[in-house]
Amino acid sequence: MAEHRTMQRGALLDAARSLLSEGGTDALTFPALAERTGLARSSVYEYFRSRAAVVEELCAVDFPVWAAEIEAAMEAEEAAEAKIEAYVRCQLSLVGDRRHRAVVAISAGELDAGAREKIRAAHGGLIAMIVEALGALGHEQPRLAAMLLQGVVDAAVRRIELGAAEDPREVADAAVAMALRGVTG
Repeated sequence: MAEHRTMQRGALLDAARSLLSEGGTDALTFPALAERTGLARSSVYEYFRSRAAVVEELCAVDFPVWAAEIEAAMEAEEAAEAKIEAYVRCQLSLVGDRRHRAVVAISAGELDAGAREKIRAAHGGLIAMIVEALGALGHEQPRLAAMLLQGVVDAAVRRIELGAAEDPREVADAAVAMALRGVTG
């Protein structure tokens, strides 16, 4: 029975990822989850008490995996500049991934304080990785630079998500250039 419940919970999370990536937070409803999984709506409530609870669990499950991929890409590099480039490129390469689209949709959504705190904590882990590389480059305010760099990455993510005129590789190249050389690059 426990295995069956774990499978159903996994199916609900997978359906939530699809709904979020297709239609953003508005698409994530219990009737839609029930329809996607073939469960009764009342069954969905047995697993999650609210949309925020679904979102919290998605963040708890997906964000660490996503962060680990970025961390691995950074750790594979020796030089601080290469670590920063890996940080930017890896995040942008995840744009087409449903887990990433779900997390992007979530971060834009109206969440309860608990869900927002979990996202902030997970994001903080990503920021901490880049602060170290920026410090190694001799940046005087590596934490501030990390926050601004993440803003560049977030803008590039949105640009790619919108299906902008530029090829995603061009967006990634421009984001890397800005990360490494500022606006003079």
